[in-house]
Amino acid sequence: MSDFNPTKSVDAITLTVIWNALISIAEELGITLRNTAFSEGVREGDDFATALFDKNGVLIAQGNFSPGHLGSMPFMAKHVLGYFPAETLKPGDSVLVNDSFIGAGHFPDTYQLMPVFDDGQLLGFVCCSAHQVDMGGAAPGSQKVHGVTESFQEGLRILPVRFVREGQIDDDIMRIILGNVRMPEKVRGDLLAQHTANLTAADRLAKLFGDYGRDLIEHACTIILDRSEATMRELLAKVPAGTYSFEDYMDDYGPGTEPIKMAVDITFSGDGDVEFDFSRSSDAVPAAINSYINYTRAYAVFAIKTFCNALDPQTEGSMRPIKLTVREGSFFNPEFPAPSGGRPILQIRIFDTINGALAQAMPERAMGAFSHWSNPNIGGIDDRNGRPFVMYDVSLAGYGGKFGSDGEEAMSPVMNCSNIPVEVHETHNPVRVHCLELIPDSGGAGRWRGGCGLRKDIELLNSTATFSHLGDRHVYPPYGIFGGKPGALAESILNPQGNAEPLQSKETRSIKGGDILSFRLSGAGGYGPPAERDPAAIEEDIADGYVTEAGAAEDYGRPYSAKP
Repeated sequence: MSDFNPTKSVDAITLTVIWNALISIAEELGITLRNTAFSEGVREGDDFATALFDKNGVLIAQGNFSPGHLGSMPFMAKHVLGYFPAETLKPGDSVLVNDSFIGAGHFPDTYQLMPVFDDGQLLGFVCCSAHQVDMGGAAPGSQKVHGVTESFQEGLRILPVRFVREGQIDDDIMRIILGNVRMPEKVRGDLLAQHTANLTAADRLAKLFGDYGRDLIEHACTIILDRSEATMRELLAKVPAGTYSFEDYMDDYGPGTEPIKMAVDITFSGDGDVEFDFSRSSDAVPAAINSYINYTRAYAVFAIKTFCNALDPQTEGSMRPIKLTVREGSFFNPEFPAPSGGRPILQIRIFDTINGALAQAMPERAMGAFSHWSNPNIGGIDDRNGRPFVMYDVSLAGYGGKFGSDGEEAMSPVMNCSNIPVEVHETHNPVRVHCLELIPDSGGAGRWRGGCGLRKDIELLNSTATFSHLGDRHVYPPYGIFGGKPGALAESILNPQGNAEPLQSKETRSIKGGDILSFRLSGAGGYGPPAERDPAAIEEDIADGYVTEAGAAEDYGRPYSAKP
């Protein structure tokens, strides 16, 4: 272990090596988790996150994974240390938590925070989160929205517990968890994958401290945090001072319910600070779709970083200039036991609301609203083997048009997850996917066109199942900006080749063998007046199948044909 005088600065090369090593450890933690996970949501869907903390629970580095988890982690870590002060932790311990308020807003997201020691001295923490395929509750997948009026109906709530004690997993805690979930094998596998991934990261972090010395690493981390803060403040100060406001609406919180107002007022001081105020939004709703404060904060942090400081790695230092104000009891700051299992559909909508406000301040960095996404859960007892199954699906569509380019197709906006392959679903669940395709003419017209919506048709091959829908934009389309047109509305249909029964975006119902669920995601919003679009780009759209000739004539005012 090298000697280091903390009164001296760290040279640039050493600082760069340490910084990149920290990021590498966080990224490798995620790779290990992905490669050892049991569930499709983690293994193929990338619904997880990783991070490193100093000995005080301050976020130092994070992997490039789910923003909703990552933005919640700094506050989760501090809550955990409130339950388990550092002096009470021992080498080999690990703390598990999934509480909606402490974590990322709903019970399926489990966090494991592991202290890292060297010769009895606490060096820091490694952490990973993972979306579990089921945590019990009213419907398979634990994301039922309509009809769930309090958190106690949503499944197993885990306040911080010492899941691992001095290297030994607590079998009693594991037994309690597995006795309350529908897919115990997958949940057990993913919990162990989280633990194993943390162990590998803890070894690497301890070695880094051993190579460079505790004093040098801690001093380097202080520099990293301070420079991250300074950089963020410098970039925030370049945004014109003032308050920028926007509001949009979610369809509802279940069949026959009222729309949910999503409103934000963003104030830039001009001196390097920014405040997000969501207080004008609706009150919390009696359905499992509320956004606990950590989740709201996570996407406020993500949005401002996207607009102002997208390329620098995230630390807690860069979060210091960002303030969040949300009225207690509101949709974006509910009080326990407000239910929140369906909160995944909020992530894109929180960003879209912020994007609408920031478009006024930074027009060339904004975009039309994203296509929304589809996150259905289909579960029951598999006729083939008598065992429970839960199909957790993630279908993602287009980006909004932005200054200088059209919206990308079939990408993962905001969530940073992936479309789960059709073959994986069909292998592990009694389903058949009949259709997965882009929807022509669904992207909003504009000088730069919004990305297309996506259609996915899923047939149930089982005798029965429970279907929990998690979607939106069936009533309020993704907006266009600066004259761009909105994207096409989403729609969900049961048995499109039969009676074509419309489905509500957040309903739960029983389905039977042979039923086909057709999810048609909304298109994304356009940017700029359609009249300013390059005719050659319209012809390319027709050739690529994004736009039909009839759609082009309607959107752009005269006949077009495919580019030769």
